[in-house]
Amino acid sequence: RLQQYSRTPGRMPKDMSRKADKAPARFVTMENMKSRGQHFLANPLIIQAIVDKADIKPSDIVLEVGPGAGALTAKLLEKAKKVIAIELDSRWAAELHKRFPAGGPGGQLSVINNDVLRVDWPYFDVCVANLPYQISAPFTNKLLMHRPLFKCAVLMYQREFAMRLCAKPGDELYCRLSVNTSLLSEVQHLIKVGKNNFKPPPKVESSVVKITPRGTPPPINFVEWDGLVRLCFGRKNKTLGAIFRQKDVIDIMHTNFNTHAALAKPPAAGVAGPAPAPVAMDEDGASSGKDKTKALILEILEKEGMGDARSAKLDVDHFLALLNAFNTRGFHFS
Repeated sequence: RLQQYSRTPGRMPKDMSRKADKAPARFVTMENMKSRGQHFLANPLIIQAIVDKADIKPSDIVLEVGPGAGALTAKLLEKAKKVIAIELDSRWAAELHKRFPAGGPGGQLSVINNDVLRVDWPYFDVCVANLPYQISAPFTNKLLMHRPLFKCAVLMYQREFAMRLCAKPGDELYCRLSVNTSLLSEVQHLIKVGKNNFKPPPKVESSVVKITPRGTPPPINFVEWDGLVRLCFGRKNKTLGAIFRQKDVIDIMHTNFNTHAALAKPPAAGVAGPAPAPVAMDEDGASSGKDKTKALILEILEKEGMGDARSAKLDVDHFLALLNAFNTRGFHFS
């Protein structure tokens, strides 16, 4: 081989020893941790701060997501009645069983080797998680919709995602995520965490936030709520009047109006019930019907004083009032 390569000036023979340096697949290496989005918190001071901020009581059941090698798990076991750890990677699940045989000193550790987004969650009081950042949004949505309500969740997120969760009306990062989260919970930014506090270090900075569910969710259709908020934040810096004047928006709302009007059945004679559904708007022709739809939409916005308002400046109460105003006049967003 050396003679073969020597025929080409300046070309070096292959280093065949490199293959021997690769770790066997059964070992957990920095490379495959990165490929799975696994970045484990290594700073004991931040680990302790997360446990302290969770304010865990001796009677609490803690749901931990993404425990990895169990550095945070060990601290949670010192405080909680029980820790339920959900770990997708079977290698780390096995490592937890090895580190905490028989479920820890008091047998209070339970390990679920499954996908946290697919598995049904058991009852818990407090959630603590160092999340893979690629599942931040779906995990947060599942957490906020979880019942029965939990006390609080202390979660590690990518910094920008965390700041969007915490953003208030008027902030640059205020978005649909901000208002949806604010509808169901209170969010508090706790700690900024630099990338060097993880092994292996991620490419982005992180933050710890605390999510506390609101006691009683508003009595609304959440599919309709999401439809309205999604529409309004499609162009969050445009006025609502400009958004609802768009032809495609009017077409969709006109169709939904007629669909709901056709499906709604008025109560039988002499029977108490809700007010009759509005009459469909196509009786004088499609064009005339859409003109009526547009006029009614703008009338609703003017009555609510929101024609010149921008989504970037509106809070949850504004959107709840707007949804109620549209629903009352027969407009729906589902």
